[in-house]
Amino acid sequence: MKSSKIILLFSIIVSIYTFYIVNNNVYHSQYTVDSKQVRGYVYNIKRSKNKTTITLKNKEKILINYYEPISLQSGDYIEVIGTFNKPPRNSVFSLFNYRNYLLSQGIYWIINDAEITKLKDNNSIIYKYKNIIINKIDSIGNPYIKTFILGDINGIDDQVIKSYQLNGTIHIFSVSGTHITLLSFILLKIFNLINKRENINYFLVIIILFFYLFLTTFSPPVIRSVLLFVLLTIKKIFKLKISTLDILIFICFLLLLINPYYVYHLGFKFSFIISFYLILCQKLIAQYKNYFIQLFMVSFIAFLASIPLMINNFFYISLLTPIFNIFFVPLVSVIIFPLSLITFIFPFLLPLFNLSIKILESFSLICSKFTYLNIILKDVPLYIYFLYYLLITYVLNQIYKKRYQSLILLVISIFIHTNLNYLNKDPTLTMIDVGQGDSILVTLPNNKGNIMIDTGGIQNFYGPNDYSIALNTTIPYLKSSGIKKIDYLILTHGDFDHMGEAINLVNNFKVNHVIMNSGHNNELELELIKALDKKDIKYQFFNRNILKVDNYIFHFLNNKNKNENEDSLIIYTKINNVNILLMGDAGISSEEEIINTYKLETMDILKVGHHGSITSSSEKFLDIIKPSLALISVGLKNRFNHPHPNVIDRLYDQKSSIYRTSVNGSVKIILKPKISIYTCY
Repeated sequence: MKSSKIILLFSIIVSIYTFYIVNNNVYHSQYTVDSKQVRGYVYNIKRSKNKTTITLKNKEKILINYYEPISLQSGDYIEVIGTFNKPPRNSVFSLFNYRNYLLSQGIYWIINDAEITKLKDNNSIIYKYKNIIINKIDSIGNPYIKTFILGDINGIDDQVIKSYQLNGTIHIFSVSGTHITLLSFILLKIFNLINKRENINYFLVIIILFFYLFLTTFSPPVIRSVLLFVLLTIKKIFKLKISTLDILIFICFLLLLINPYYVYHLGFKFSFIISFYLILCQKLIAQYKNYFIQLFMVSFIAFLASIPLMINNFFYISLLTPIFNIFFVPLVSVIIFPLSLITFIFPFLLPLFNLSIKILESFSLICSKFTYLNIILKDVPLYIYFLYYLLITYVLNQIYKKRYQSLILLVISIFIHTNLNYLNKDPTLTMIDVGQGDSILVTLPNNKGNIMIDTGGIQNFYGPNDYSIALNTTIPYLKSSGIKKIDYLILTHGDFDHMGEAINLVNNFKVNHVIMNSGHNNELELELIKALDKKDIKYQFFNRNILKVDNYIFHFLNNKNKNENEDSLIIYTKINNVNILLMGDAGISSEEEIINTYKLETMDILKVGHHGSITSSSEKFLDIIKPSLALISVGLKNRFNHPHPNVIDRLYDQKSSIYRTSVNGSVKIILKPKISIYTCY
């Protein structure tokens, strides 16, 4: 049996095994939620300005988040006492699943707010050398040294990182094939000058590469690159008749056999898929003799291969990425990465390295301004991604045959994909999990309007908080839904947990109109008005009873001029014969007012007022509207103890189905006459 057939059979068996393990969430841990104590070695340690993240290694790895200064190094033996928690899943549809990511790292538990005691200093030689290297990298003072040598981007400015992401060039910081190829080339050249026995030199290089694997904590892309180098070396020495593509496929499924959860590791997927297509298209690249055309083709093939992954994880592609990479890839692989190694050895070259980084960052920031060429592509079912890869494979094959018109098929597919929302015939209402806050998204059929009611906002009462819900949750979710703009942003009132992210939203996403609750503006609302004026975004204060979007009417029920919560805009709408009442933070006095003013119907959906506080949702009010479905936007273990048990009891008395973001994550409702409900968990 030929090697290709053996590898194909191996791949099929491992695929079935991987699907079973992942689909059934199979893993074995020696710890439970009742565990309180663990001892082990510090496998890896990362420090940021707010916390220290420690990966502890015992019989399995455990992640520890520590929020006080601590003096530890890799290899130290420590005792940790604390509460074992399962890593959180994504509470917003389609977004990053932290639990799955940690499963790909072989981590099943997180300990927060731990007590840490160092029992023994590191006495391992291999950890000692790792610490020496890391300490020297840190002492040089430029975070890019650590980025290019270890793949750690934590020290780079967030705005600059965002520019690389927008350009589609963030991959240049992933330690993978380019780094290993260059490093092994340099090492072989050095060893060949010293020793003429090639096989021994290859063996020495392999030893160093395995130490480099340890240094980068066995990152999947580095594992792929090192194993590929090792197996290609064996192939060369023993003159084996096996293709590079077969070797790559074997490595991929060997790693999945070891850890099936690598399917959740983005670096693993990018590394293998792009490598697969670059090897597959070697003849296509080689038929062009001009270096720059070859470079463009490599970038173009990598771009095409990454499209489904970009859709699945970032929900957009940049059409300029192949062109940007013509500059970024040679600059990094030929100049900056080698210079980072040389600067590590000879720190006096740091000014020259700093200059190269200045050029890199400046160009990235300039390129990131061309965001109008970024195409938003909504998340789609898994089979669509496979269809994309079939199409990409077909297009590349046709390009090899000089049939460039095949690209039209890909352009048409992307055009249809980016306009899928025009085909949506059902309106939706989504309660987005923003923690202890409110954010509701209403999408009208056939892309006739997107209305967001409140943005949420996490207010840290104990110090500064630079985490943005808009940048990390809301905007990615909008993109994953194929939404390119918010037609109306309605802010029910000026509390931080309802409009704290409004400025971040309007500064980073297209918003056409903003509606606020009154002209009595607090400091936060005044700051927003400045941002709206600067962006030339239309805004108005609640001064009429209705808002009409296409043929849909949103009624504002309450009067004004009471207090911040009671001034909350109360919104009623009927969509597809589904009665919806959104109460903001309005309390019992506002409920009394609308009961006396309007003849309220039975409500299909009620967004419960003030996060389920005892100050809202009176028995009288609920007796009249009798909500079939009650939505409560509330943070897990919030300091206000929302929702109040009495409110929950009142809703149960009405036989209401209750959905809470703290329990169910985000909740999406398809607004048909017979509604369909989907939750994150």
